Amino acid sequence: MPNSYPSEFLDTELDPGLLSTPFKVQTKWHVINGASCSGKSTLIGQLDNHGFKTVPEVARQYYDEELAKGRKIEDIRKDRESVTIQCYNRMVRNERGLPASEVIFFDRALPDIFVFFRYAGMNPNEFLLDCFQYRYASVFILDRLPYQRDRVRVSNDRIAENYDFWISRDYKALGYNTVRVPVLPPEERLAFVLERLPEE
Repeated sequence: MPNSYPSEFLDTELDPGLLSTPFKVQTKWHVINGASCSGKSTLIGQLDNHGFKTVPEVARQYYDEELAKGRKIEDIRKDRESVTIQCYNRMVRNERGLPASEVIFFDRALPDIFVFFRYAGMNPNEFLLDCFQYRYASVFILDRLPYQRDRVRVSNDRIAENYDFWISRDYKALGYNTVRVPVLPPEERLAFVLERLPEE
């Protein structure tokens, strides 16, 4: 565990008993993942421009919608549990409305939310079984770039480091062989991912 592991996170591991649950549907979906400031949105945009179907990050959509209503980001984030559950429910609805046979790239996927459950003081195992409805074809985790804040991204580098730690751990626990994507120029990162997609 990283030395800068923030004390506000729970360190709840995923339940080994629940992890033996079989997946129901194998998909052709690919997960683009990484902590804040890893270049996910840039890569998803490139994939979209190349004609791939993409699903944007749910949390970013939610925050942008609330900010458009005139709310402040500090007020939105105040109730971590409520925000996390709303984002989780959106992610579940997104997945259940998409064809498993279609190649789709997700900007974060359902298992990512477990980090936010821990951050909100919630037990991720209460929601773990939903992750076995669909199995992703591949999971890519982007190495981190220097942390930068914006109107939605107001946490800190320690939290980003912790997120990176837990997504790697959680996807591995779920049986995924994640692919680490190094820091490269955008076009080279795109090529790196496309070259490592599993053969159909």
